[in-house]
Amino acid sequence: MKKLVSLFLSLSLLFALAACKSEGGDTTNNPSENAPAAATEIYFLNFKPEIASVYEKIAKEYKEKTGVTVKVVTAASNGYEQTLTSEIAKSNPPTIFQINGPVGYRSWSDYCADLKDTALYSFLSDKSLAIKEGDGVYGIPYVVEGYGIIYNEEITDKYFSLKDRKTAFSSMDEINSFSKLKDLVEDMQSKKSELGIEGVFASTSFSSGNSWRWDTHLANVPLYYEFSENKNFDDPTLAGLGTSDITFTYSDNFKNLFDLYINNSGTPKNLIGSKSVNDSMAEFALGKVAMVQNGNWAYKEISGVDGNVVKKDKIKMLPVYTGVKGEENQGLCIGTENYLAINSKVSKEKQKASADFLEWLFSSDEGKRYVTEELGFISPFNTFDKDERPEDPLANEILDWMEKKDIKSVPWIFTSFPSETFKQDFSNALLQYAQGSIDWEKVVSTVRTSWKSEFQAP
Repeated sequence: MKKLVSLFLSLSLLFALAACKSEGGDTTNNPSENAPAAATEIYFLNFKPEIASVYEKIAKEYKEKTGVTVKVVTAASNGYEQTLTSEIAKSNPPTIFQINGPVGYRSWSDYCADLKDTALYSFLSDKSLAIKEGDGVYGIPYVVEGYGIIYNEEITDKYFSLKDRKTAFSSMDEINSFSKLKDLVEDMQSKKSELGIEGVFASTSFSSGNSWRWDTHLANVPLYYEFSENKNFDDPTLAGLGTSDITFTYSDNFKNLFDLYINNSGTPKNLIGSKSVNDSMAEFALGKVAMVQNGNWAYKEISGVDGNVVKKDKIKMLPVYTGVKGEENQGLCIGTENYLAINSKVSKEKQKASADFLEWLFSSDEGKRYVTEELGFISPFNTFDKDERPEDPLANEILDWMEKKDIKSVPWIFTSFPSETFKQDFSNALLQYAQGSIDWEKVVSTVRTSWKSEFQAP
């Protein structure tokens, strides 16, 4: 009996081993011929020219660590949509691209893969920030940014030390409304020689492709307040997307700050049509002016100007004050139009390799170091500790303003603007107004008419 049992067990073991081998066996030495090979190259179409060189460094390190090539192509300033349209139709299209919020998703939804099961989406601290449709997630924000009025504290401190100044302000901390800002700026302008500046504000640039600070960023504030009063929508961005006619209710508030810019600048109004954003930032960096409207992304340009005199600990920000009631509690304009999407038309292997790269960038020690120290991003992911702030002083200004008690940031609703044509119409009217060709009422009517026609355009 013992011999029979032993023989039975031995035969059972042999059959079991044979069965395992027939069902796949040891795949270490016998890889399946049907298993898809992992992608060895992906393609990232970058939106921001000012950080293109950093992405090249990131791609090089990722190649060394993983063997995967990251092809980085950067679109020209203000030409991303055109570049994306061209590149995505090619035989080797971008595997990672960027969309600018709900409006961008409308245009590119057919190419956006569902990212709800990716680790990148799980990293997102506030998942309501993602672009969703139904149960799917199609765009993930990768940076929170902010803009306002950047100022050189060394120059404002010099003003506060003047004995003959007309204002009673002793610190920029006291400037919390348009009326106070106006008093400060106009007195500083009258004392520009004593302050060693050409004007308070940098050039209000209007050369081709350089008017976005006015037709988009400055316009965001009055239209945010208008859309916030639309009781049919909980979100002002959705109100913008669903509004066919705007009244431009707060047009006078826009005019308040725009006039302050063009009347207290170092650049005559008849020359602003030829000025670029680069010109404006150079004026600020060289100490020729005290203030300039722009965002935290501008620090790299300021610090990179040959002859820059602005000290790192003296570059600060104020909100875009326009005279709206209650603006004493208004913060900077903070949000994002930078959403990562993965091309659903490329192979599953390339989609996975693209997700792997993004997850490495925003969770590994090496990747996070690039994000905070060189890209200067304010990351929305929970993979970053609180002490992992960017070194960029303007990024830290954004974080400081976000942490101020009883201060409410102005969200970015300009992603709901109907088209680039609308912005261009707005910009053209503003330049004509600044140069005295049309009155302000013509600007207002142009904005209303263009919004309606572009909203209704197919």
